[in-house]
Amino acid sequence: MRILIRGAGDLATGIASRLYHGGHQIIMTEIAVPLTVRRMVAFSRAVYEGQAEVEDMTGILVHSMEEVNAVIQDGDIPIIVDERAEIAQEYKPDVVVDAILAKKNLGTRMTDAPFVIGVGPGFTAGVDCHCVVETKRGHTLGTVSYDGSAIPNTGVPGNIGGFTTERLIRASGNGRMEPKASIGDMVEKGQVVAVTGGQEVYAQMSGIVRGMLQSGVQVWKDLKIGDIDARCEKFHCFTISDKARSIGGGVLEAVTGFANIRNKYAIVVLAAGRSMRFGEENKLLAAVSGKQLYTHTLECLKGFGGCKRFVVTGYHEIQTRAEEMGMCPVINREPELGISHSIQLGLKACLDENPNIQGVLFSVSDQPNLHPATIQRLLNSAGLHKGRIICTAHQGRPGNPVLWDKTFFPKLMALSGDNGGKQIMAEIPDKIRYVEAHAKELQDIDYISDISDLDYRE
Repeated sequence: MRILIRGAGDLATGIASRLYHGGHQIIMTEIAVPLTVRRMVAFSRAVYEGQAEVEDMTGILVHSMEEVNAVIQDGDIPIIVDERAEIAQEYKPDVVVDAILAKKNLGTRMTDAPFVIGVGPGFTAGVDCHCVVETKRGHTLGTVSYDGSAIPNTGVPGNIGGFTTERLIRASGNGRMEPKASIGDMVEKGQVVAVTGGQEVYAQMSGIVRGMLQSGVQVWKDLKIGDIDARCEKFHCFTISDKARSIGGGVLEAVTGFANIRNKYAIVVLAAGRSMRFGEENKLLAAVSGKQLYTHTLECLKGFGGCKRFVVTGYHEIQTRAEEMGMCPVINREPELGISHSIQLGLKACLDENPNIQGVLFSVSDQPNLHPATIQRLLNSAGLHKGRIICTAHQGRPGNPVLWDKTFFPKLMALSGDNGGKQIMAEIPDKIRYVEAHAKELQDIDYISDISDLDYRE
């Protein structure tokens, strides 16, 4: 797959190593003046040296898409100075990995690629990315989460060799960085290891210098400019760390999971019914929490460009909005034939697009609380449990959406009238797997009173 990694520091390089050796095609973006402390194991060094060797990989500074393609063709990794990752418009990545490690999101969106991974604090799965990889040292390091966020930044460095804050080397003043110790050197507590802005910087502990900023870079007081490792293993200074490899393993797991579902599933939104129980007004066009009811579902699904998305509707307004959001409208001119007709129109459109499709996720358009994280977990479960029906549920109570494996397509095509998939599911309960969702997500709108009773999840 084509993968763009935002950031080229030591942790981002550890991620690149896992993906590169997994056979993926990678480009990495960086800022004009990188401040990577562990620069000997970071491709960010290529920004000011033109090229960087890390273990058996080579990162090469490039300036255009033509150069990107040439470097990739040679089996190396292109590094480009591109703070906003604008190269993505030409590169068109399948996956974006935000590994800037800024402790906050600097602009990455869930719609930046078919699959977006946030690394560390500042990201929320289902909001600005599809999943988050944990970066805090400890039991959950490298864990992939498809709902929620990473552990917030504590401000306390991880424990290495029994030391935390003492192992950091921080600037004493604002100005030019002048190292007095090199990466790989042994130093003693109290030794001068650098001069910043004309002021000496002293080691707070004894050990080996594992990282140090490059000479001449402008720094500011208290900026992290180096670190010391009490384990005193010189090869640690010039090889990717255990932490970086673990985080990289989490990213590789997420990418592999996405590869397992990419282009194998489609999403169909059923938006043709008006609901006579609602009253004279078309409920799908009714205002709910400041927007028309159907738009909540479309916006929930806008980040799933890795799946072909269809919207079955007979309403011109919904058709137009679906097209604007990159979804394919399927016109239902006979809504009176019931929900079975909409299901079959959507399924036929999916099969016309891809006859070998593995499964189709059907979503109704009157559940304004539906969360993207739930959609992702349905797709993930389908990829792992082929031949099954994957159904949303809360504490044993089933609901929508439901993802149907291709095994059940003939049964769906045999439905009639206002009968949906529930009657099929009742006959084959052993073929169903459930994905737990928040109770609010299963709330739907049938009556006008349901809008005022709705407990909306922001």
